[in-house]
Amino acid sequence: MKETIFGKTKPHAFSWLVWGILQVAVFFASTSKGGGTGAWAIGATAVLDFVIFGISLFKGEKEITRLDKTSLIVALLGMGLWVVTTDPIWSVLIATGVDVVGFLPTFRKAYKRPEEESITVYTFGAMSFAISLFALQAVNITTFLYPASIVISNAIFVTMVICRRSVKAKRQPRKSKR
Repeated sequence: MKETIFGKTKPHAFSWLVWGILQVAVFFASTSKGGGTGAWAIGATAVLDFVIFGISLFKGEKEITRLDKTSLIVALLGMGLWVVTTDPIWSVLIATGVDVVGFLPTFRKAYKRPEEESITVYTFGAMSFAISLFALQAVNITTFLYPASIVISNAIFVTMVICRRSVKAKRQPRKSKR
């Protein structure tokens, strides 16, 4: 969050809003199916997502594309679908799909400007959700799928950002020592 407040990173508000809402929903679905302490990481992350969303309204990404708007609309429609389903398994399946769609604005922006993303946030996110998988008191598709998908998507994202930074660094002209 410090990096965002001081302008080093510029999170995309759309993604953080989607993630915050989804993680609240998945937290309740997971706890209803016995996720226990393993689900706490999801609840805590939801709170942090809403904090980052609030900060990103002022300090985040300002270039909003058609893809970003479409992703937000699809994600919100998916959340609407989640509301009408009463089955926790379907809720988590829908939430997992919506999470991936919600990641698109951040992925697009980071591909273009990888220096504006914190790989630390996504690395720790992947690690905390990986740890939460081992802490689940009941392992089933409802409790396991969503945190596992976050581990995978964050790992892919971090890899992409590192690769893009490397490519951009190689394209930069070297400064002479004179």
